[in-house]
Amino acid sequence: MSRPVPVIAIDGPSASGKGTVASRVAAALGFHLLDSGALYRLTAVAAMRAGIPLDDEAALERVSAGLDVRFADGQTWLAGDEVSDAMRSEAASVGASRVAVHGGVRSALLDRQRAFRQPPGLVADGRDMGSVVFPDARLKVFLTASVEVRAERRYKQLIEKGLSANLESLSQDLRERDERDSRRAHAPLVQLPDAIALDTSSMSVDAAVRFVLDAWEKAKVG
Repeated sequence: MSRPVPVIAIDGPSASGKGTVASRVAAALGFHLLDSGALYRLTAVAAMRAGIPLDDEAALERVSAGLDVRFADGQTWLAGDEVSDAMRSEAASVGASRVAVHGGVRSALLDRQRAFRQPPGLVADGRDMGSVVFPDARLKVFLTASVEVRAERRYKQLIEKGLSANLESLSQDLRERDERDSRRAHAPLVQLPDAIALDTSSMSVDAAVRFVLDAWEKAKVG
């Protein structure tokens, strides 16, 4: 019997660097990439554009199930509109955390996420990639960093885009999001016993990518 398409699952809190690391690892290995957070961000963006409250689970489930999304050439389209910047806004980030607490939304997006698993392999980043979406992932990494470091990273990202930002407010938002993500009833953010912990607080992106690639080499022969 052939082995399933290999998956590297990289989970962790917001602004831990998992998206950047996952993208670099996928490129190095020639694997497909799943940014699971994008689907939750897009659900939040679509809901906010439609005036749907982010606590209306039934309406949000319909939105997530019917997302008209297209990814191509590093850009994202929602219902025909290019939304790459809107999807990365702080409002979309906070909104993603709020819609992700709803079990109906998570169920609606589960099959869509699993469809990204195609040869020769997949690197998936999110908060429940190793626990729920791909529990049989060949390698699981829990990537994190201190709140202070993550807030600084998010601050720099927003400033570079010409957006206003407040470091203290970002730190508070991250703490609240960490609490919400870890305490939610459906697929909470947790470090699994079989996941390798990686704290990137004082680590460069290159070093983090090398760490994951080295771990993958060991996992392949394990």
